[in-house]
Amino acid sequence: MPSDLVSYSVKKRVAYLTFNRPPANAYNLEFMTCFREAVQKADAAKDVGAVIINSSSPKFFCAGADIKEFQSNDTASNQLMVDQANATTQAMEASGKIFIAQIEGHALGGGLEIALACDIRFAAKGSYKLGLPEIKLGLIPGNGGTQRLVRVVGVSRALEILSTGDAFNADQATQWGIINRLTDTDQLEKACFEFAQTIANGPALAVAATKRAVRQGSELSLTAGLHLEKELCAPLYDSHDAKEGFLAFVEKRSPIFKGE
Repeated sequence: MPSDLVSYSVKKRVAYLTFNRPPANAYNLEFMTCFREAVQKADAAKDVGAVIINSSSPKFFCAGADIKEFQSNDTASNQLMVDQANATTQAMEASGKIFIAQIEGHALGGGLEIALACDIRFAAKGSYKLGLPEIKLGLIPGNGGTQRLVRVVGVSRALEILSTGDAFNADQATQWGIINRLTDTDQLEKACFEFAQTIANGPALAVAATKRAVRQGSELSLTAGLHLEKELCAPLYDSHDAKEGFLAFVEKRSPIFKGE
């Protein structure tokens, strides 16, 4: 598949997966296949410690599925694309690496679903819109929107957003907890990269364990979650990075982690 639809680059242990399908990054099967391959590449790369998903367009993060293609395709073809999209977002969540959405333009439908599948979301201030408008097409979100949104904003707010399909702005998204950090547009790239680099240079085994503990643990009872945390924590004591962390603390210096 042509990689220019979703370009892949690495800067100081931070991978960038950049959407590049003008004008709105509306995705089809070809785009989503490229995206999944990029996610898998970043997950497997030893020189990558964190991943940023962004856009080459200042106006659009991603407008979701290409409606014109969706309308012209048969149901089986559309389902294949939806299955690929679901596999991609699930791969992001299953990865031991932190995925960060860098948003400075419209994130609608499947575009917002991709952002919701990221672990953290940074966004620029602006008048662009976010939303899940599928109800206005007689549909519901098909790439995890109903399930991930409710885990971020709660049942009542999720039903308000999903049942109306109305768009909202970045300020509202921040107030509701959808956006973690909101910055001026000219500061977004720097803020996102610096955050990602901090994670990328951290103890990779502990980061992966933390992500699994939070994501998997949030689906469990407290008792089961505490058991999972204990299971994940115990092996870390014998890791190089934990020993280095303790030593660096005693020696009053910054630790040098190796991800092992």
